Amino acid sequence: MKKLTAVLLLTAMTAGLAACGSNKGADTNTDTPAQNESTEEAVTTETSGAAQNADIQGTITLAAAASLEKSFTEHLIPMFEEQYPEVSIEGTYDSSGKLQSQIEAGADVDIFFSASLKQMEALQEEGYIAEDASVDLLENKIVLIVPAGKERGYTSFEDIVNADMIAIGDPESVPAGQYGKEALENLDLWSSVEGKLSLGTNVTEVLNWVAEGSADAGIVYATDAASMTDKVSVVAEAPEGSVSKVIYPVAELKETKNKDAADAFMEFLQSDEALDVFKAAGFTVNSQQ
Repeated sequence: MKKLTAVLLLTAMTAGLAACGSNKGADTNTDTPAQNESTEEAVTTETSGAAQNADIQGTITLAAAASLEKSFTEHLIPMFEEQYPEVSIEGTYDSSGKLQSQIEAGADVDIFFSASLKQMEALQEEGYIAEDASVDLLENKIVLIVPAGKERGYTSFEDIVNADMIAIGDPESVPAGQYGKEALENLDLWSSVEGKLSLGTNVTEVLNWVAEGSADAGIVYATDAASMTDKVSVVAEAPEGSVSKVIYPVAELKETKNKDAADAFMEFLQSDEALDVFKAAGFTVNSQQ
């Protein structure tokens, strides 16, 4: 009898343990549907966004000032193309005056990013850009630079007169050169340096001339100087009041052949992530855009 009772007790305990194990598994699985639902929702949202971006396809031709090249090629274009995998950006970088002339000559351009209001306003007046379509996005500064290690004798912008060879963008077509000439004229220095000038076709060429020492000094944008601190030194910024505000406007051309992609790119350029790239390069976001 005692043996039978022991067997029955052992059987009951085994059944109880089995039931507990079964309930434990059931409790664990109770959370699974909610977790799976949350995961599926996140995946669905990401997939939906990717699918929406995938609907925008084609190629965008960007014509941008030379001083913007590194920001676009090293950061902004890869970022945009990752978000829009079916869109590719082809960039042309030169002086804003040259880019303006190319657009006027019929170049197939979707987005124009100028280093000066002058070129953008001219294209607007000529009907290439819709009225009020331009965004005054960025601001830059004009600075005097010399080859690294050659700072002696330069403590102010006016000390540019001490240089024997001065590199500056051609004021006829290069905005940095136009701003440089404006500053020099307002400081009554133009006549003193005009005979020493070597005119570059864009600001990058001016920067390289100073960096390699073929020019004793040069006038460029602050962002250009910041990109080559190992080879050039900024000795002075153009004095306040000597030069107009350096604004970089960007606009979609009226006759763009890929409006959906161009619209997306314009929106991207004004996003926080894109503006952070510009700020890291030394630009200031224009507060009046």
